Amino acid sequence: MDWNKEIVFASSDPNLSRKLSKLVSQGKLRKLASRIYTSNMKDSPEYIVRRNFFEILAWRYPNSVISHRSAIELRPTENGHFYLTSSFSRRVTDLPGVTVNIYKGHPPHSNDAPYNGLYIASEYRYILENLQPSRRNIDGEEKTLPQSAIEERLERMILLGGEKQLNEFRDKTREVAKDLAMQSEFEKLTNIISALLNTHSSGILESEKAKARATGSPFDKDRVELFELLFDNLKDRFFIERRDRNTDEESFRMFSFFESYFSNYIEGTKFEVAVAKKIVDTGITIPKRIEDSHDILGTFAILSNRHEMEKTPQTVGELFALLKHRHSIMMSARPDRKPGVFKDVNNQAGNTVFVDYQLVEGTLRYGFRYFQLLKEPLAKAVYMMFMISEVHPFIDGNGRIARIMMNAELVKGEQSRIIIPTVFREDYLLALRKLSRKKEPDTYIRVMEKLHHFSDNLYGQNFDELNSYLQSTNAYEDPTEGKLKLIDRTISSKSPFPNNYNL
Repeated sequence: MDWNKEIVFASSDPNLSRKLSKLVSQGKLRKLASRIYTSNMKDSPEYIVRRNFFEILAWRYPNSVISHRSAIELRPTENGHFYLTSSFSRRVTDLPGVTVNIYKGHPPHSNDAPYNGLYIASEYRYILENLQPSRRNIDGEEKTLPQSAIEERLERMILLGGEKQLNEFRDKTREVAKDLAMQSEFEKLTNIISALLNTHSSGILESEKAKARATGSPFDKDRVELFELLFDNLKDRFFIERRDRNTDEESFRMFSFFESYFSNYIEGTKFEVAVAKKIVDTGITIPKRIEDSHDILGTFAILSNRHEMEKTPQTVGELFALLKHRHSIMMSARPDRKPGVFKDVNNQAGNTVFVDYQLVEGTLRYGFRYFQLLKEPLAKAVYMMFMISEVHPFIDGNGRIARIMMNAELVKGEQSRIIIPTVFREDYLLALRKLSRKKEPDTYIRVMEKLHHFSDNLYGQNFDELNSYLQSTNAYEDPTEGKLKLIDRTISSKSPFPNNYNL
């Protein structure tokens, strides 16, 4: 026997038992639970048990089945409960930090997976087990997950494999239910599946996501949770009002040019600003860069149209229509990118996988509910931009269309629009990622407020003056080579750029 292992089990061999007792008396082993010892004299018993949990279970309860919610979670619950099925019933409380709940039931089924002396219930089995009646224990927990959790696993099955896969799963589960005498649980499963496939009333469903599937509008639950989080942080927030100073046609168009230039530059369509200005002024494309030139022209065509930019969605139908219409104009020179059509394949950027193409409309529909409750123009704009960016409803052009939709909200609210200069690109994208991946909305909101302040200084009709101002703020610099300076412009000052400080 290896006495240096972290977990040492007692033995029926008298010689080994005497050796174990001696090591305990010498302080080289300590008791964790009945007939279970450890050579680790520093860490807490709770951590040691958790690290070696499955080895302990296999030694104590060989050939038991990890069942019910534990077959899905494969770890103790928040309050330390774990669930097994074996040939007897027992509640075991002597293991530090864990309560093992053992239920008398059927032995391992042929579909259950062997696991180091134990078995893990198959998906067919644990779905049925989690549809069994269950009572709360003393800690307020149950051996089963909520029905809504099961519904969402089934909904995910439809998303990945279609109705055919779900029907095949039901057929196989029928066989397992017969073997395990779980006919009532199978009937409940059948009703849920029928509701998801819209062949049975959706009234039995508990999950909002499953209900949406049943009504033909499935959505991405994780994204909807992000939208709710952002909404909660925007709804009662005070924003400084920055009235639009580009109210005449020429200054509106001038701002729109810089907005189009920077929005395309962020996405990799890079021109010298003077070249981009010539493309917009003449409408003539660069011969070797026709598609890139049209990206500038298409974006500018929308942004410079005050009538178009005053349109904001009041219904989800109007949201879809505006998105598709604006995208069709912006991407008109790239027919391979399906202008004006929601994506029919999945897309991602780096490690970020955007909303599944089958869930685009449902996720936008659900997210729009929160948008409608916001009142402040900047709050609506910031929310709209994140929602479109996070869903990524098109094959290409999603960042640009998200910023167009954002600024339309500001035009409608008679507020200054927002430009994201090249030098601030990484700060902007990092803020988006923090919200998307770490559920941190504050950084994103603060970044957009700062950009609103910066952009409020871009007013007037004089290209050279605005270009000079942008150069002084480092707006055109690569993020690795400069830092954005915020310089408040005041017309009455002798210096065009007083009050210089960094963002």
